[in-house]
Amino acid sequence: MAEFSRWRGKRQDESGLGSVLDFLLANARLVLGVSGAAVLAIATLAVKRLIDRATSPRDEGDPKAEQKTLEESWQDLALIKATPKPPVKQRKSDLSKPLLAPAQPPAPGEAHEPRVCSAPPETPRVEPSPPPCLMLQEKLLSHYSSRLAVPEAQASLALQLARSICTQLQNFLRIKCPELPFGSLFLSGPLLDGLGVLAADHIHLMLPVVLDTALWSLIPGEDTVVRNPQYWMIKRTDLEYFPRGRSPWDRFIVGQYLSSNTLSETLHKMLVASVNWPAIGSLLGSVIRPVVASQELKLEVKHDQVELSITLFPMVEMEGKVLLAGPSEGFVENLWLESFYRAEISKVKELDAGDAGARQHCLRILNGVCKSHPALHKLSGSPLTHIILHLSATTSDWAEESLADRFQEVLEELVGYLEKGVLPSYFNHKINLFCELLEEEIDEMGFMLYRAVAEPELLLKDK
Repeated sequence: MAEFSRWRGKRQDESGLGSVLDFLLANARLVLGVSGAAVLAIATLAVKRLIDRATSPRDEGDPKAEQKTLEESWQDLALIKATPKPPVKQRKSDLSKPLLAPAQPPAPGEAHEPRVCSAPPETPRVEPSPPPCLMLQEKLLSHYSSRLAVPEAQASLALQLARSICTQLQNFLRIKCPELPFGSLFLSGPLLDGLGVLAADHIHLMLPVVLDTALWSLIPGEDTVVRNPQYWMIKRTDLEYFPRGRSPWDRFIVGQYLSSNTLSETLHKMLVASVNWPAIGSLLGSVIRPVVASQELKLEVKHDQVELSITLFPMVEMEGKVLLAGPSEGFVENLWLESFYRAEISKVKELDAGDAGARQHCLRILNGVCKSHPALHKLSGSPLTHIILHLSATTSDWAEESLADRFQEVLEELVGYLEKGVLPSYFNHKINLFCELLEEEIDEMGFMLYRAVAEPELLLKDK
């Protein structure tokens, strides 16, 4: 991680040394020839690495750092030893001898015996090794099929349980809160869209909040207290003409704004204290418990064959935007988070349908790799989808045989975005999808992916 951090901060400082080395390498071929230039290039690389370590801050007293430095020194020494030797030139004394002696004609009267040519020794055939991209392609496909694909039976059972719980909760809300115009609940999430990986263990349950657009309007995130374009406020309008009570949602107003916190707290109390989950669980052959301590509206479902987590999201659709009442963090109380999930999945599937591409397959593998890796789990989901969409705008070859190339290219793009600390949303470039990551998290992710760019197989190993 320290290596990636130093790399982020010192790229400009290295420009002077880099220009000198580039000049030497550019003229080496003229002076030393091709072989000499190759020797100089590899030796220069090793010297540059030694200079980097000498000028980098050392972790005093850290045995692991010292061991790592020692290993890198041995690697550089091996690199220098492994430089190709220039071919041995023929000595001047040998140049006077012809390479092939001219054939002498036979003497007169001398019998000319036919010469028997022996067959040249058969050269052993060496099977060409497959190119690295082909090897990576096979590893990616094998990794997905053996470790990431969700068993069909498990996915089917999880969806069946979630739909049954959705129906029971819908009936409860209609009886308990008939005055609140909730829309029909529906399921969402990667498992339903064919992008679920590892296990069928999480499903989103979307609860539409139906608003009268004549009484409510949206306030952009840039105009809110958090100055974040991804958050919105929903304002009650025309209170002088339509006083409180005109809208059934007026009971959740805080300072003339529809409060996502107040609505979520009310639903949380219902889920914990009002719904008869033991009876519903018995009917479905499972145990259902609401998570009391969580800020999210979450249910835990345990069945003999599957364990499932269901998260309930109140949502508002207005002016072509999908806003979620997510858990509050810091100054985002009473605000609504704009979700691009529906647009993301729709766009990826549309692009794949247009060119028979493998974007969804690549996204499944990336999601599985990041979700299972402790340092990369915050990259799974939306950030990876937006990077694939950005890459699709500049790269047209998404055929399945190019999966390995695209996989490695996504890793390179990720390192570049992490270096800047900014990943703009594909649908709104004002939104930085990395804005909630800590500097330490960015460095840790960048270090891991910085290594994986050169050796992608690192991400496919067991953690």
